[in-house]
Amino acid sequence: MSEDGAPGPGRDAALAGVFEQHRRHLRAVAYRMLGSLAEADDAVQDTWVRFAAAGTDGVQSVGAWLTTIVTRSCLNVLRARAARPEQPTGMHVPDPIAVQADDTAPDPEQEALLAESVGLALMVVLEALTPAERVAFVLHDVFGTPFTMIGELVGRSEQAARQLASRARRQVREAGPITPDVGLAQQRAIVDAFFTAARAGDFDRLMELLDPAVVIRADGGVARPGASVVMRGAAQIARATIETASPRADFTPVTVNGVAGMLISLTGRPVALIAVTVTGGRVTALDGITDLHRLAGLGLASLSRRAR
Repeated sequence: MSEDGAPGPGRDAALAGVFEQHRRHLRAVAYRMLGSLAEADDAVQDTWVRFAAAGTDGVQSVGAWLTTIVTRSCLNVLRARAARPEQPTGMHVPDPIAVQADDTAPDPEQEALLAESVGLALMVVLEALTPAERVAFVLHDVFGTPFTMIGELVGRSEQAARQLASRARRQVREAGPITPDVGLAQQRAIVDAFFTAARAGDFDRLMELLDPAVVIRADGGVARPGASVVMRGAAQIARATIETASPRADFTPVTVNGVAGMLISLTGRPVALIAVTVTGGRVTALDGITDLHRLAGLGLASLSRRAR
């Protein structure tokens, strides 16, 4: 193995071929565990280093073994986060996966990340779980991992692992609707109508489109803590939407983690990326990033060029 952890000749090259067959799955697991694309890539790289060092001697299932390694790496990151003081922003929205609204064939890496239906709204809720709860929920409810294996990973019994997943599931339910109940075409119609009404300053139309218990969760980043908010209620959100809507902004329909969303740009520069949850024919949640630094690192400029 080379000094930078990349596959080397001989034995490492053979192991690398095996590892590459599982890389996309491992990245998908790590992304859902951590909510960060960069940290997911780091966890996958760490998994490769450990896998290359240990090899496959005595391993019955390479896939399960690699999942074990990447989960332990993610657990270390999650526990380190939990030990740190609360983030100054007070609201963190995980990294989104955004593609063009009409993109029916995302690249293979994106397709692997979006293979299981885990929208941005659910990712936000997962941020509030303990490390063990998050691991149990993601591995079991998303990837179907047996509780016996989950228990070993988190240092608990099988029954305790079941309880972790159950507690996580309850918190997810209590967070309210996080999954659209209609297809993308219907979601898109409601999302487009919402942003059209916002630009027009049409308060009554916004109230028709918003669920009474709608929530907006926005991450403005460390540099703008005042832009990080959690706001609830149709009237309050309708007023705030009208107040912040800019007539100079370009609105580009996008798909964010599998649900309808909108990329908002000013002079070609992304200033907000929002995923919208639609249930019961109304908007029930808006989850977005307005952190200009993070948006610049997400490679969204090519999407904003298609602004309407």
